[in-house]
Amino acid sequence: MGNFDAFETKMTAAGMGDAAIRAFLRNYEALLRNETGMIPEESISPAQGLASFDEIATSGDVDPMLLSQAVVIKLNGGLGTGMGLQGPKSLLAVRDGVNFLDLMVRQILDLRKTSGANVRLLLMNSFSTSADTLAHLEKYTSQGLADASEVELMQNQIPKIDATTYQPVEWPADPDLEWCPPGHGDLYPALVGSGWLDRLLAEGVKYAFVSNSDNLGAILDPAILSYFARSGAPFLMEVTRRTAADRKGGHLAVRKSDGRLLLREVAQCPDADADAFQDIDRHQYFNTNSLWLRLDLLKSQLAADSGVLPLPMIRNNKTVDPRDKKSTAVVQLEIAMGAAIECFEGAAAIDVPRSRFAPVKTTGDLLALRSDAYEVLDDGQVRLAASRNGVPPNIVLSDDYKLVDQLDPLGVPSLLNCDSLKISGPVHFNDGVVIEGEVEIKNTTPERMIVSSGIYKNQAMGL
Repeated sequence: MGNFDAFETKMTAAGMGDAAIRAFLRNYEALLRNETGMIPEESISPAQGLASFDEIATSGDVDPMLLSQAVVIKLNGGLGTGMGLQGPKSLLAVRDGVNFLDLMVRQILDLRKTSGANVRLLLMNSFSTSADTLAHLEKYTSQGLADASEVELMQNQIPKIDATTYQPVEWPADPDLEWCPPGHGDLYPALVGSGWLDRLLAEGVKYAFVSNSDNLGAILDPAILSYFARSGAPFLMEVTRRTAADRKGGHLAVRKSDGRLLLREVAQCPDADADAFQDIDRHQYFNTNSLWLRLDLLKSQLAADSGVLPLPMIRNNKTVDPRDKKSTAVVQLEIAMGAAIECFEGAAAIDVPRSRFAPVKTTGDLLALRSDAYEVLDDGQVRLAASRNGVPPNIVLSDDYKLVDQLDPLGVPSLLNCDSLKISGPVHFNDGVVIEGEVEIKNTTPERMIVSSGIYKNQAMGL
C-alpha cells in the first residue's frame, strides 16, 4: 500500500514545486505509519507567564525602519460557500459595499501614509480565489496593489487519497475534485516554492505578520512588531484567553521533554484526558491564528529540517465529491500553520485582547459586525464599540439565516447594548429597533414576524 511515485508524478504534472511535493510526501508517510499525533496530558504543562499585549502596548512613534522591513500576509484561500457565497470570502460586504479585502488594503495604505514606510501586503490565494481577488484589486492600481506579481502568494494544492487503495483518487467526472487544499500550514512550502521567501529577504524584509483574511481584528500593530523585533524570537503566536465557548478548541501548552511551546487540538487529546483538555482554568490560551515570523530564521530552520518543517499531520476523512456522500471515500491531509511553534527553539507567545480575534465564521457574526456594536474606521480598522469592553454580542440565528442573502430581509437592529440575541423563524426588524441585554425571538409561523421600532430588553417574544 502506498505509491510515492504516483503522487509525485501527479503533483509535478500539475505544476506543484519541490517544496510542496516534499511536504505532502512527508505527511503521506505519516499516514502510512498510521500516526495518531496524540499528546497525553502527562506529557505537557500549561502555558504560563506569557508576555501581555497590555504590558507592551505603547503610544510611542511608529518606527518606519521596522515597518519597512515588514510584510502583512493574509490567508485568502477560502470560499464563502458555507454562507452561500460563490466567490472568495474576503469579497463579502461588511457594510455599505466595503468588503474584507477593501479593509485589508485600507489598513496597509494607512500604515504607508502615516509611517512613510513601504509596508508590503501579500495575499495567499488559492486557485479558487485568485482571479476574483486580483480583479477586485484592480481599483487600487494607482496605489501599487493590483499587480499579481506584487501581491499574490499562491497556495499549493495536493491530491486526495483513495481511502481504500491509498493511491491518488481518480474522478473523471470532475478532475478538479481530485485535489484539495493542504491547510494553512502550506504557508511555509508556498513561501519557499514561490520564491517569495528569498525575494522578501533580498528586499530587506525581515518580519512577517500572518493572519486569516476573515479575522478583522488582526491588524499589524507596531507595538507588537517592536516587541517581536526586540525579542529576537524566530516565531511569535498571538493567543487569547479561552472562555467556556472555547472548551473544545485547541490550546497552547508546554512540552515537558524539551520545554517547547506546542498546540494541542482535540483530535490529539486521548479520551482519558478530555476533562483536562476542556479545563479553561488549567489550559488558558488558544491560538488566534495570527503569527509573527522572522523570515531569516525561518529560512535557517527550513534548511535545518531539510526544507520541510516537521508539522503534525491532520487526517480528514471525506468523499471525493463533498456533495455526494456515496462517492469514493478519500483521505485529505492537512497541516496547521500554528503547529510550527514547536519547530522553533525560542518560539514565544503573547497574550492579546479578544478584540484582536474577531473572525466572521457565521451569518450571526456578520449581523453583529454590520450593527453599531462595531465601528468601521476610515483606516480599515474594525473594532468593538468601547462601551462593550471587548465582549462581542452573542448572536445565534436559526438555519433560516444560514446564507448571507437570507440576512437582508432581517434588517439590522441596534446591538450596542446587546448581550445575546437568538432568532428562530422568519423575522424582520423595522428601523429603530434596539436590542438590549438578552433577547430571544421565535416565530413558528411561515409569515414573517415584524418587530416594530422600540427598545427590547431581557425578554422573549414570538408567534
